[in-house]
Amino acid sequence: MQDYVIPLNQLGMQDIEKVGGKNASLGELISNLSDLGVNVPGGFATTSKAFQDFLSFKDLDKRIMSELDGLDTNNIADLTKCGKNIRRWIQAAPFSDKLEKTIRDSFATMTAELGADLSVAVRSSATAEDLPDASFAGQQETFLNVRGIESVLAAIKDVFASLYNDRAIAYRVHHGFEHHDVALSAGIQQMVRSDQGTSGVMFTLDTDSGFREVIFITASYGLGETVVQGAVNPDEFYVSKACMEMGKHAILRKTLGSKAIKMIYADESSHTKSVKTVDNSVEDRVQFCLTDKDINELAKQAALIEKHYQRPMDIEWGKDGNTGKIYILQARPETVQSRSGNTLERYHLEQSSDIILTGRAIGQRIGAGRVRVIDNISEMDKMQDGDVLVADMTDPDWEPIMKRAAAIVTNRGGRTCHAAIIARELGIPAVVGCGTATSVLKEGEAVTVSCAEGDVGNIYAGNLDFARKEISLDEMPDVPVKIMMNVGNPDRAFDFATLPHAGVGLARLEFIINRMIGIHPKALLEYDQLDDRLKDTISKHISGYSDPVSFYIDKLAEGISTIAAAFYPEKVIVRMSDFKSNEYANLIGGDRYEPHEENPMLGFRGASRYISDDFRACFALECAAIRKVRNDMGLSNVEIMIPFVRTVNEAKQVVDLLEAENLKRGEHGLRLIMMCELPSNALLAEEFLEYFDGMSIGSNDMTQLTLGLDRDSGVIAHLFDERDPAVKKMLAMAISACKKNNKYIGICGQGPSDHPDLAEWLLEQGIESMSLNPDTVVETWMLLAGQKVS
Repeated sequence: MQDYVIPLNQLGMQDIEKVGGKNASLGELISNLSDLGVNVPGGFATTSKAFQDFLSFKDLDKRIMSELDGLDTNNIADLTKCGKNIRRWIQAAPFSDKLEKTIRDSFATMTAELGADLSVAVRSSATAEDLPDASFAGQQETFLNVRGIESVLAAIKDVFASLYNDRAIAYRVHHGFEHHDVALSAGIQQMVRSDQGTSGVMFTLDTDSGFREVIFITASYGLGETVVQGAVNPDEFYVSKACMEMGKHAILRKTLGSKAIKMIYADESSHTKSVKTVDNSVEDRVQFCLTDKDINELAKQAALIEKHYQRPMDIEWGKDGNTGKIYILQARPETVQSRSGNTLERYHLEQSSDIILTGRAIGQRIGAGRVRVIDNISEMDKMQDGDVLVADMTDPDWEPIMKRAAAIVTNRGGRTCHAAIIARELGIPAVVGCGTATSVLKEGEAVTVSCAEGDVGNIYAGNLDFARKEISLDEMPDVPVKIMMNVGNPDRAFDFATLPHAGVGLARLEFIINRMIGIHPKALLEYDQLDDRLKDTISKHISGYSDPVSFYIDKLAEGISTIAAAFYPEKVIVRMSDFKSNEYANLIGGDRYEPHEENPMLGFRGASRYISDDFRACFALECAAIRKVRNDMGLSNVEIMIPFVRTVNEAKQVVDLLEAENLKRGEHGLRLIMMCELPSNALLAEEFLEYFDGMSIGSNDMTQLTLGLDRDSGVIAHLFDERDPAVKKMLAMAISACKKNNKYIGICGQGPSDHPDLAEWLLEQGIESMSLNPDTVVETWMLLAGQKVS
């Protein structure tokens, strides 16, 4: 019997040649991880010998090889015709009596154990599938809710035929696989009732940056095909491995997806492959489809799987809606980031124009070309090399033309759909889930697709200039100073963490508030008192969160913890919010609460704002977020920095206020840093240092206030220079005071990034760290490598 069929619980990774990577992996999981809590539905797999004997029965294999001989896979019409012929032959071919009897007997055994109403998934598993250097993801078919032996037999033939999908034929040719060297196994596996629950895909690394200290989970309602195919924009979650290992709250970030549709069983009494797609309710769309308990359970199982395989993994999962139990449906090695070397590739736009459309960025590249809107497979021959492929949903069937694209843009899909996976593998920028790409982008118009600006992908009008740079990180030389980074955008934190660094010298809270929240904190504190129109606007922003105040605290904590986890255990210095009144006024509801100031730069900001009766409750929300990150999540590498402290009395008041908020200096290793950005801070540095553990120089504001300049004024912009002797004297005083008192001293201003000679001067003064913009880290590092403190 085992010549043709093997039960999943008798398989392991040693059986890849017999049953392919997917089915071997399922057996490996059942055999080795079931006792640790990894749940995998049972079943059986047909062998590669069964497939080969099926093809050789009545010489079908010779007909297939003859059809493939001399095929030009770049000729889309010929490829389509060839694949269609072969698939039709396979579906019409008979099983041998021995093979059919073996499958019938195995299914009868399964039915006896699990019940006559058994529903199964019939999945493909290629014997060359999911190897470390190749991804066959999505090339072969999966059939869901298959009932009865006749339907199972038909589905197995359909799986066998899918080895000759157009995309699979082209992939093998382009990657050097001989057609006859790849066989197919069909896995017959008990269906999980995720049609009544949830399902999705998870990776044990960040799929875009390759950062390995997180687990990335996508989820939506119903059967998982909608997520895999990219038909739905799923919820997304990041979980920190470090926080999990500490036994702390580990969920870093939640992003609510639209989840417009779900796939469910069409007819439970049918003996055919019966599923259908229906709309999700409005209520389901505006809430997360997984609880924190579910997220933690998924992350735990993912971590166990990664530990067993000793490599990053790509995992499909489902939650049974009847039992609430979570199952692993398949696990395979991640094949894109795992091949990445220790070389950074950086893309940067050198021009700008109007943004036509936005979506989720896939990869970190930029591409430009003319829009080619493709509605269905029959139009694929319209696609020319260098076009920007625009589609409702870039189905993996289209792989033969995807490699021609300069970029890909879709209406639907999330970051783990097959289209995203293939785009990453091909090295093509893709922006998915745009909603209206096929209607907004016009056929033939020139556009630039940028995925190099964070989590949001932008489609710009016109063919813009951009630069590409490769940087080797294999052997960074020693430098006589700690090189830290300024990081305000949590979307880029995992990417930036791949740069050489000594932590984050400046994480700007206002950047997180602006990007992830967008609402004035007072409007959330006073939500019940707002007018209906403003309430409605805010309620849409806070979907998925229990109440307005929790939304503010949780989203702040998500932003902070994402940066903190990315750089853990190195220090991450978080500057509390430093919005000016005009900037706060631009947030939703902000114009209700902010004063009009002629010169906001010198007005209601920094420490003065925190200790005021008018803002103190808002500052308490920031403190609550910091407590959550440090205490609940265990990310004690987070330190607090206070900006714009005008007087020593203000310093005392804000430190007392932090203590009242259970953020006491020195407790649980908490350090308090102050920005040194006013002349008073340098002149009275020793007095300020009685209340702080160090200073971080803000060279921009220090230059403005020392020289009496407005850096935004075009009339006097030429006078703005951090190297002015008066400014340098202020900086020298601050550095000297910190060194004398054995306190931390760093700089997080723009100056060292812009002026190498200033960086060298700071070294001579004994600066402890320089926190630079990420795009200047490697260059400045190399510049300073040969410098010595005199």
